[in-house]
Amino acid sequence: MNNWYSICALNEGAEISIYDEIGAYGVSAKAFLADLGKLPDAAPLTLRLNSPGGSVFDAVAIYNALQRHPGNVTVSIDGIAASAASYIAMAGDEIIMPENAFLMIHDPSGMVMGTAADMRAMAESLDKIGASLIKGYATKSGKAEKDIAVLMAAETWLDAAEAVDIGLADTLAAPVKMAASFDVSGFKNAPPEIVAAVKKAERPAITAIEPAPKPTPPVSASAKVDPLAAPKSDVASAAKADPDPNPTPDPAAIRHEAMTYAKTVVDLCRLAAQPQMAASFLEAETSLEDIRKSLIDARVEVDSDISTHHPQPGKHSDSRPWADVIAQTFKRKG
Repeated sequence: MNNWYSICALNEGAEISIYDEIGAYGVSAKAFLADLGKLPDAAPLTLRLNSPGGSVFDAVAIYNALQRHPGNVTVSIDGIAASAASYIAMAGDEIIMPENAFLMIHDPSGMVMGTAADMRAMAESLDKIGASLIKGYATKSGKAEKDIAVLMAAETWLDAAEAVDIGLADTLAAPVKMAASFDVSGFKNAPPEIVAAVKKAERPAITAIEPAPKPTPPVSASAKVDPLAAPKSDVASAAKADPDPNPTPDPAAIRHEAMTYAKTVVDLCRLAAQPQMAASFLEAETSLEDIRKSLIDARVEVDSDISTHHPQPGKHSDSRPWADVIAQTFKRKG
Protein backbone atom coordinates (compact mmCIF):
# COMPACT_ATOMS: atom_id res chain seq x y z
CA MET A 1 0.00 0.00 0.00
CA ASN A 2 1.31 3.48 -0.88
CA ASN A 3 2.01 5.85 1.96
CA TRP A 4 3.02 9.47 2.33
CA TYR A 5 5.40 8.94 5.25
CA SER A 6 7.95 6.47 6.57
CA ILE A 7 9.53 6.02 9.99
CA CYS A 8 12.88 4.23 10.23
CA ALA A 9 14.54 3.37 13.52
CA LEU A 10 18.20 4.35 13.80
CA ASN A 11 20.88 3.31 16.26
CA GLU A 12 19.91 6.39 18.15
CA GLY A 13 16.44 7.76 17.59
CA ALA A 14 14.53 7.59 14.32
CA GLU A 15 14.25 9.23 10.91
CA ILE A 16 10.82 10.27 9.67
CA SER A 17 10.27 11.12 6.01
CA ILE A 18 7.20 12.90 4.63
CA TYR A 19 7.73 12.94 0.89
CA ASP A 20 4.20 13.21 -0.49
CA GLU A 21 0.81 14.79 0.05
CA ILE A 22 -0.13 14.59 3.74
CA GLY A 23 -3.22 12.43 4.19
CA ALA A 24 -2.96 10.83 0.73
CA TYR A 25 -3.79 7.21 -0.20
CA GLY A 26 -6.49 6.99 2.47
CA VAL A 27 -3.84 7.03 5.22
CA SER A 28 -4.62 9.59 7.92
CA ALA A 29 -2.61 11.03 10.80
CA LYS A 30 -3.97 8.24 12.97
CA ALA A 31 -1.52 5.76 11.46
CA PHE A 32 1.34 8.27 11.72
CA LEU A 33 0.63 8.94 15.39
CA ALA A 34 0.39 5.23 16.12
CA ASP A 35 3.83 4.63 14.57
CA LEU A 36 5.30 7.65 16.33
CA GLY A 37 3.95 6.35 19.64
CA LYS A 38 5.99 3.15 19.27
CA LEU A 39 9.26 5.09 19.51
CA PRO A 40 11.02 5.58 22.86
CA ASP A 41 9.85 8.74 24.59
CA ALA A 42 13.20 10.48 24.58
CA ALA A 43 14.31 9.30 21.12
CA PRO A 44 15.83 12.11 19.01
CA LEU A 45 13.94 12.49 15.74
CA THR A 46 15.04 13.69 12.33
CA LEU A 47 12.07 14.75 10.18
CA ARG A 48 12.77 15.06 6.45
CA LEU A 49 10.20 17.02 4.46
CA ASN A 50 9.52 17.29 0.73
CA SER A 51 5.79 17.78 0.49
CA PRO A 52 3.24 20.09 -1.18
CA GLY A 53 1.08 19.98 1.94
CA GLY A 54 -2.27 18.24 2.18
CA SER A 55 -4.76 17.81 5.00
CA VAL A 56 -4.45 20.67 7.48
CA PHE A 57 -6.34 18.55 10.03
CA ASP A 58 -3.66 15.87 9.83
CA ALA A 59 -0.90 18.48 9.88
CA VAL A 60 -2.16 20.05 13.11
CA ALA A 61 -2.38 16.62 14.76
CA ILE A 62 1.19 15.77 13.67
CA TYR A 63 2.54 19.16 14.75
CA ASN A 64 1.01 18.74 18.20
CA ALA A 65 2.39 15.22 18.55
CA LEU A 66 5.91 16.34 17.62
CA GLN A 67 5.66 19.29 19.99
CA ARG A 68 4.78 16.91 22.83
CA HIS A 69 7.65 14.54 22.00
CA PRO A 70 10.26 14.81 24.79
CA GLY A 71 13.22 14.07 22.51
CA ASN A 72 14.93 16.57 20.23
CA VAL A 73 13.28 17.08 16.82
CA THR A 74 15.43 18.20 13.88
CA VAL A 75 13.61 19.12 10.67
CA SER A 76 15.35 19.02 7.30
CA ILE A 77 13.43 20.51 4.36
CA ASP A 78 14.82 18.47 1.47
CA GLY A 79 13.01 20.36 -1.29
CA ILE A 80 9.63 21.91 -0.56
CA ALA A 81 7.67 22.33 2.64
CA ALA A 82 4.49 23.96 1.40
CA SER A 83 1.14 24.65 3.00
CA ALA A 84 0.35 22.07 5.71
CA ALA A 85 3.88 20.63 5.47
CA SER A 86 5.39 23.98 6.44
CA TYR A 87 3.29 23.98 9.61
CA ILE A 88 4.59 20.53 10.57
CA ALA A 89 8.12 21.88 10.08
CA MET A 90 7.51 24.43 12.81
CA ALA A 91 7.55 21.62 15.39
CA GLY A 92 11.31 21.26 14.92
CA ASP A 93 13.75 22.36 17.59
CA GLU A 94 16.02 23.11 14.64
CA ILE A 95 14.91 23.62 11.03
CA ILE A 96 17.56 23.07 8.38
CA MET A 97 17.03 24.22 4.78
CA PRO A 98 19.35 23.61 1.80
CA GLU A 99 19.98 26.82 -0.11
CA ASN A 100 17.67 25.78 -2.97
CA ALA A 101 14.78 24.60 -0.77
CA PHE A 102 11.50 26.46 -0.37
CA LEU A 103 8.96 26.97 2.38
CA MET A 104 5.45 28.26 1.68
CA ILE A 105 2.76 29.52 4.04
CA HIS A 106 -0.79 30.50 3.12
CA ASP A 107 -4.31 30.74 4.49
CA PRO A 108 -6.14 27.42 4.90
CA SER A 109 -8.85 26.61 2.38
CA GLY A 110 -11.71 24.15 2.20
CA MET A 111 -14.89 23.21 0.40
CA VAL A 112 -18.46 22.88 1.55
CA MET A 113 -21.76 22.22 -0.18
CA GLY A 114 -25.00 23.04 1.52
CA THR A 115 -26.93 25.92 3.00
CA ALA A 116 -25.75 29.37 4.02
CA ALA A 117 -25.41 28.05 7.58
CA ASP A 118 -23.10 25.29 6.35
CA MET A 119 -20.93 27.83 4.54
CA ARG A 120 -20.78 30.16 7.53
CA ALA A 121 -19.74 27.20 9.69
CA MET A 122 -16.97 26.35 7.22
CA ALA A 123 -15.77 29.97 7.23
CA GLU A 124 -15.69 29.95 11.03
CA SER A 125 -13.75 26.67 11.01
CA LEU A 126 -11.20 28.06 8.55
CA ASP A 127 -10.80 31.17 10.73
CA LYS A 128 -10.05 28.97 13.76
CA ILE A 129 -7.57 26.84 11.82
CA GLY A 130 -5.93 29.96 10.38
CA ALA A 131 -5.53 31.47 13.86
CA SER A 132 -3.89 28.25 15.05
CA LEU A 133 -1.47 28.26 12.12
CA ILE A 134 -0.58 31.91 12.67
CA LYS A 135 0.32 31.19 16.30
CA GLY A 136 2.55 28.29 15.29
CA TYR A 137 4.49 30.32 12.70
CA ALA A 138 4.71 33.35 15.03
CA THR A 139 5.97 31.23 17.93
CA LYS A 140 8.78 29.80 15.80
CA SER A 141 9.77 33.03 14.08
CA GLY A 142 9.27 35.52 16.89
CA LYS A 143 7.36 37.72 14.46
CA ALA A 144 4.12 39.47 15.37
CA GLU A 145 1.00 37.49 14.52
CA LYS A 146 -0.31 40.33 12.35
CA ASP A 147 2.85 40.18 10.23
CA ILE A 148 2.52 36.40 9.80
CA ALA A 149 -1.15 36.87 8.83
CA VAL A 150 -0.11 39.20 6.00
CA LEU A 151 2.39 36.65 4.66
CA MET A 152 -0.19 33.86 4.81
CA ALA A 153 -2.85 35.90 3.02
CA ALA A 154 -0.42 36.55 0.16
CA GLU A 155 0.64 32.85 -0.22
CA THR A 156 4.28 33.60 0.48
CA TRP A 157 7.07 31.38 -0.88
CA LEU A 158 10.38 31.75 0.93
CA ASP A 159 13.72 30.44 -0.22
CA ALA A 160 16.08 29.16 2.45
CA ALA A 161 17.84 32.48 3.03
CA GLU A 162 14.54 34.34 3.36
CA ALA A 163 13.11 31.71 5.72
CA VAL A 164 16.19 31.96 7.96
CA ASP A 165 16.05 35.75 7.80
CA ILE A 166 12.51 35.92 9.20
CA GLY A 167 13.02 33.10 11.68
CA LEU A 168 11.01 30.30 10.05
CA ALA A 169 14.21 28.28 9.60
CA ASP A 170 17.44 28.14 11.57
CA THR A 171 20.26 26.78 9.46
CA LEU A 172 21.33 26.94 5.81
CA ALA A 173 22.75 23.81 4.21
CA ALA A 174 24.36 22.94 0.88
CA PRO A 175 21.99 22.73 -2.12
CA VAL A 176 20.36 19.41 -2.90
CA LYS A 177 18.97 17.90 -6.07
CA MET A 178 15.22 18.34 -5.88
CA ALA A 179 13.14 15.31 -6.82
CA ALA A 180 9.37 15.16 -6.53
CA SER A 181 6.34 13.97 -8.43
CA PHE A 182 3.65 16.12 -6.86
CA ASP A 183 1.64 18.83 -8.58
CA VAL A 184 2.22 22.48 -7.63
CA SER A 185 -0.04 23.95 -10.31
CA GLY A 186 -2.77 24.57 -7.73
CA PHE A 187 -0.67 27.22 -6.01
CA LYS A 188 -0.99 30.72 -7.42
CA ASN A 189 2.51 31.98 -6.57
CA ALA A 190 4.71 28.91 -7.05
CA PRO A 191 8.19 30.11 -8.16
CA PRO A 192 9.15 29.16 -11.75
CA GLU A 193 12.10 27.10 -10.51
CA ILE A 194 9.72 24.99 -8.41
CA VAL A 195 7.36 24.46 -11.33
CA ALA A 196 10.28 23.44 -13.52
CA ALA A 197 11.80 21.14 -10.90
CA VAL A 198 8.81 18.99 -10.12
CA LYS A 199 6.77 16.85 -12.44
CA LYS A 200 3.04 17.11 -12.39
CA ALA A 201 1.44 14.29 -10.51
CA GLU A 202 -0.11 11.74 -12.78
CA ARG A 203 -3.86 11.72 -12.64
CA PRO A 204 -5.72 8.44 -13.14
CA ALA A 205 -7.49 8.42 -16.49
CA ILE A 206 -11.26 8.37 -16.34
CA THR A 207 -12.42 5.51 -18.51
CA ALA A 208 -15.91 5.07 -19.83
CA ILE A 209 -18.14 2.75 -17.88
CA GLU A 210 -19.57 0.33 -20.41
CA PRO A 211 -22.45 -1.70 -19.02
CA ALA A 212 -23.29 -4.91 -20.81
CA PRO A 213 -26.08 -4.29 -23.35
CA LYS A 214 -29.47 -5.49 -22.24
CA PRO A 215 -31.81 -7.05 -24.82
CA THR A 216 -34.82 -4.92 -25.56
CA PRO A 217 -38.00 -7.02 -25.28
CA PRO A 218 -40.51 -6.71 -28.12
CA VAL A 219 -43.38 -4.35 -27.50
CA SER A 220 -46.81 -5.43 -28.58
CA ALA A 221 -49.19 -2.83 -29.94
CA SER A 222 -51.91 -4.33 -27.81
CA ALA A 223 -49.88 -4.46 -24.62
CA LYS A 224 -51.03 -2.34 -21.73
CA VAL A 225 -48.62 0.47 -21.11
CA ASP A 226 -48.30 2.45 -17.93
CA PRO A 227 -48.84 6.06 -18.99
CA LEU A 228 -46.24 7.16 -16.41
CA ALA A 229 -43.58 4.93 -17.94
CA ALA A 230 -43.38 6.52 -21.39
CA PRO A 231 -45.29 8.94 -23.61
CA LYS A 232 -47.88 7.38 -25.95
CA SER A 233 -45.92 8.53 -28.98
CA ASP A 234 -42.90 6.54 -27.77
CA VAL A 235 -45.03 3.45 -27.16
CA ALA A 236 -46.52 3.68 -30.64
CA SER A 237 -43.10 4.03 -32.21
CA ALA A 238 -41.79 1.07 -30.24
CA ALA A 239 -44.77 -1.03 -31.30
CA LYS A 240 -44.17 -0.32 -34.97
CA ALA A 241 -40.41 -0.81 -34.88
CA ASP A 242 -38.86 -4.23 -35.18
CA PRO A 243 -37.30 -5.12 -31.81
CA ASP A 244 -33.53 -5.41 -31.80
CA PRO A 245 -32.45 -8.14 -29.38
CA ASN A 246 -28.85 -6.81 -29.35
CA PRO A 247 -29.01 -3.01 -29.41
CA THR A 248 -25.75 -1.12 -29.87
CA PRO A 249 -24.96 1.08 -26.86
CA ASP A 250 -24.97 4.79 -27.61
CA PRO A 251 -21.33 5.96 -27.13
CA ALA A 252 -22.43 9.50 -26.33
CA ALA A 253 -24.84 8.30 -23.64
CA ILE A 254 -22.21 6.01 -22.14
CA ARG A 255 -19.66 8.80 -22.04
CA HIS A 256 -22.15 11.18 -20.47
CA GLU A 257 -23.03 8.62 -17.80
CA ALA A 258 -19.36 7.94 -17.06
CA MET A 259 -18.45 11.62 -16.81
CA THR A 260 -21.45 12.37 -14.60
CA TYR A 261 -20.49 9.53 -12.27
CA ALA A 262 -16.84 10.59 -12.20
CA LYS A 263 -17.68 14.24 -11.50
CA THR A 264 -20.00 13.22 -8.67
CA VAL A 265 -17.33 11.02 -7.09
CA VAL A 266 -14.62 13.69 -7.36
CA ASP A 267 -16.89 16.44 -6.01
CA LEU A 268 -17.94 14.35 -3.03
CA CYS A 269 -14.40 13.32 -2.17
CA ARG A 270 -13.30 16.96 -2.27
CA LEU A 271 -16.29 17.93 -0.13
CA ALA A 272 -15.26 15.38 2.49
CA ALA A 273 -11.64 16.63 2.34
CA GLN A 274 -10.56 13.22 1.04
CA PRO A 275 -9.67 13.96 -2.63
CA GLN A 276 -7.08 11.16 -2.63
CA MET A 277 -9.86 8.56 -2.30
CA ALA A 278 -11.50 9.45 -5.64
CA ALA A 279 -9.07 7.46 -7.80
CA SER A 280 -9.69 4.18 -5.98
CA PHE A 281 -13.45 4.70 -6.08
CA LEU A 282 -13.37 5.37 -9.81
CA GLU A 283 -11.13 2.40 -10.51
CA ALA A 284 -13.40 0.05 -8.57
CA GLU A 285 -16.60 1.69 -9.94
CA THR A 286 -17.82 1.87 -6.35
CA SER A 287 -21.51 2.58 -5.88
CA LEU A 288 -22.45 6.03 -4.62
CA GLU A 289 -23.98 4.56 -1.48
CA ASP A 290 -20.75 2.71 -0.62
CA ILE A 291 -18.73 5.86 -1.37
CA ARG A 292 -20.96 7.82 0.99
CA LYS A 293 -20.32 5.36 3.80
CA SER A 294 -16.56 5.31 3.17
CA LEU A 295 -16.28 9.11 3.12
CA ILE A 296 -18.27 9.52 6.31
CA ASP A 297 -16.13 6.89 8.06
CA ALA A 298 -12.93 8.55 6.80
CA ARG A 299 -14.06 11.97 7.92
CA VAL A 300 -15.00 10.76 11.38
CA GLU A 301 -11.65 8.98 11.72
CA VAL A 302 -9.69 12.11 10.75
CA ASP A 303 -11.67 14.49 12.93
CA SER A 304 -11.34 12.25 15.97
CA ASP A 305 -7.55 12.51 15.82
CA ILE A 306 -7.23 16.28 16.02
CA SER A 307 -5.52 17.36 19.23
CA THR A 308 -7.21 20.00 21.35
CA HIS A 309 -3.83 21.59 22.00
CA HIS A 310 -4.68 24.14 19.31
CA PRO A 311 -8.09 25.61 18.47
CA GLN A 312 -9.81 23.34 16.00
CA PRO A 313 -13.03 23.52 14.02
CA GLY A 314 -16.02 22.26 15.95
CA LYS A 315 -19.62 21.66 14.98
CA HIS A 316 -21.45 24.93 14.58
CA SER A 317 -24.63 25.04 16.58
CA ASP A 318 -26.67 25.93 13.51
CA SER A 319 -24.91 23.69 11.01
CA ARG A 320 -25.21 20.09 9.98
CA PRO A 321 -22.33 17.68 10.60
CA TRP A 322 -20.14 16.58 7.68
CA ALA A 323 -21.93 13.24 7.43
CA ASP A 324 -25.26 14.97 6.91
CA VAL A 325 -23.83 17.28 4.26
CA ILE A 326 -22.34 14.33 2.38
CA ALA A 327 -25.58 12.40 2.67
CA GLN A 328 -27.60 15.32 1.34
CA THR A 329 -25.17 15.72 -1.53
CA PHE A 330 -25.69 12.11 -2.52
CA LYS A 331 -29.42 12.58 -2.43
CA ARG A 332 -29.09 15.46 -4.86
CA LYS A 333 -26.58 13.80 -7.19
CA GLY A 334 -27.21 10.11 -6.68
